[in-house]
Amino acid sequence: MARIIGGIGSSHVPTIGVAYDKNKQDHPAWAPLFKGFEPAFKWLEEKKPDVLIVFYNDHLNAFFYDLYPTFAVGVAEQYDVADEGAGRRPLPMLPGHPGLARHIAEQLVNDEFDLSVFQDRPLDHGVFSPLPLLWPHDDKWPGAVIPIEVNVVQYPLPTAMRCFKLGQALRRAVESYPEDLTVAVVGTGGLSHQIHGERTGFNNTEWDIRFIDLIEKDPMTLARMKHVDYIRLGGAESVEVIMWLAMRGALSDDITKVHQNYYLATTTAMTVLVFEENDPAADTGRTAIRTGNPQLEGASEIEGTYVFDIQTATKRINLNRFFWNMKNPEFRATFSADEAAACRKAGLTPEETRMVAERDWIGLVRYGANFFVLEKFARLVGETNLEVYAEMRGETFEEFLATRQVPDAR
Repeated sequence: MARIIGGIGSSHVPTIGVAYDKNKQDHPAWAPLFKGFEPAFKWLEEKKPDVLIVFYNDHLNAFFYDLYPTFAVGVAEQYDVADEGAGRRPLPMLPGHPGLARHIAEQLVNDEFDLSVFQDRPLDHGVFSPLPLLWPHDDKWPGAVIPIEVNVVQYPLPTAMRCFKLGQALRRAVESYPEDLTVAVVGTGGLSHQIHGERTGFNNTEWDIRFIDLIEKDPMTLARMKHVDYIRLGGAESVEVIMWLAMRGALSDDITKVHQNYYLATTTAMTVLVFEENDPAADTGRTAIRTGNPQLEGASEIEGTYVFDIQTATKRINLNRFFWNMKNPEFRATFSADEAAACRKAGLTPEETRMVAERDWIGLVRYGANFFVLEKFARLVGETNLEVYAEMRGETFEEFLATRQVPDAR
């Protein structure tokens, strides 16, 4: 079974990445920060976790206000680096762990955390500012990352207590995963800072040190605090430290703080903490191994039914996007002009291209196309939903309509 070996709390200030890319590791003003991350780097080097689960917030680079999820789990095979306005940073693509990520999403939803899942969205400095200071990455990263996005940008935010409980649920999900994996959990953000309004530049070192003590010894005090408390004590943007509570919730009470570094370099108190589980295997066996979605047990036995789940969405995202794009007039025109060329341009496989050309509706559904994108394709090629239904049932249109209440429908 998978097990959590420890947790890291880390600031994700974008200037960390800027200084790193400009090779300022030995600059007198930056050395205290970079030196402070070295023990965390060495701890990960020694423990060699297979997966880092990173709680982060997106800074309006992959999500926007039209759709900004409270919680969202990345389930992709890999993640790119977001271009935040100055070009893509020179870092390798970041591997994901789709198997564990899907399991976490399924178990958290069944634990009544109604989160979203995402693919094909880049990760910004919420992940990539601290990560190069924690993992080697000359050619590739040494493990996989599962990003969990938390809304700390647009109110209402999840409460501090909700984040703590999310971490507890995450621990249960990880420990129920059957594969033998070691996992470290990272909470990012903070500490004290404010970067808007007349209060810009606000810091509170006394509160930061108190927070560091409480996150280790008394996280429930932090979990009971309101957002306004964090704003008052640490500055408006410091409320993002509720993501540290998600990390702390994923740890047991039997931990040791093996490293701490605090450095107020610019406008944010840049901090890194490392907590180690004293006995990572202590809870082994207490959580039952679970596979799949318990809400769907037995669904595969229902004849003629093909459940569209995260695994299918991940595996068939390219084909489903192909049909989804048919909502755009330009894409429809391109397809209508040369179907085969449109399929090639979209990167469809020969089998996918065949099913498109033959209008093999049932084959597409069995393969993993979702009907709600298929109906866009049907409209483009002049078939109604009712006609598609009939073909999927292996009936003529007239035979299908004879089973309905409106046999003259078209």
